[in-house]
Amino acid sequence: MVKVASFNFDESEILQELYAQVLEANGYTIERHPRLGTREIVEPALEKGDIDLVPEYLATLEAFLAKDQTKATSDPAATQKALQDLLTPKNITVLDFAQAIDTNGFVVTKATADKNKLAKMSDLQPVAGQMVLGGPPECPQRPFCLQGLMRVYNLQFKDFKPLDAGGPLTVAALDSGDVDVGLLFTTDPNITLKNYTLLDDDKHLQLADNVAPVVRNDILTRGTDAKTLLNGVTAKLTTADLTDMNKQVGIDHKDAKDVAKAYLTSKQLLR
Repeated sequence: MVKVASFNFDESEILQELYAQVLEANGYTIERHPRLGTREIVEPALEKGDIDLVPEYLATLEAFLAKDQTKATSDPAATQKALQDLLTPKNITVLDFAQAIDTNGFVVTKATADKNKLAKMSDLQPVAGQMVLGGPPECPQRPFCLQGLMRVYNLQFKDFKPLDAGGPLTVAALDSGDVDVGLLFTTDPNITLKNYTLLDDDKHLQLADNVAPVVRNDILTRGTDAKTLLNGVTAKLTTADLTDMNKQVGIDHKDAKDVAKAYLTSKQLLR
């Protein structure tokens, strides 16, 4: 029995399905824990053994575990090594990382961008004081969200509005003008669909958030092929693939399970 979990957003559930279905097709019994919550809930559950596997993002998990001593960089291999050093005492392994990368992106509507001549994050500096930032409730405590915006870009927003993790509430708030700047993931199809301006992270606040599964060691020792199967999925996964699957689930309202199955079949990962 392998307990596979995801965070509380579409992309994470898609990734959960990709990894779960490949194991399932190869004789593993899977117990799914979809949308278990934020990292503050999921990571302790993994450490306790309540779950066995969760698809993660290298730099965000490294910074979450390292607190102020983060060694996360824009280099995925170095970030993966720093992360493994933190996971080893917990009997957890981070497997291979994907080419697919998804970081926090900060977006504005085209009207806001045109009015304030915004193309990159540092362009916000003179106008942030009149602007409301919208993002996930945990954003003010996160180094790659409000903390980082203040530290790296010296941005002081008029207000912060807690919404969701790059989901429909954030999109609706941007469209209605309830927030001026919204946090969406860089793989969000809404960015293109709604012609939002994704502000260029010109001071490199966001780091190597490549996708990689983290797994309890006892799963890897129990089945010799688990590692090979999981790495096989990761090896194929590109950022474009992820954005496309996010569109199918978030915009076309397809089921994450079906979208994952179609993808795995197309890549010859399911027989």
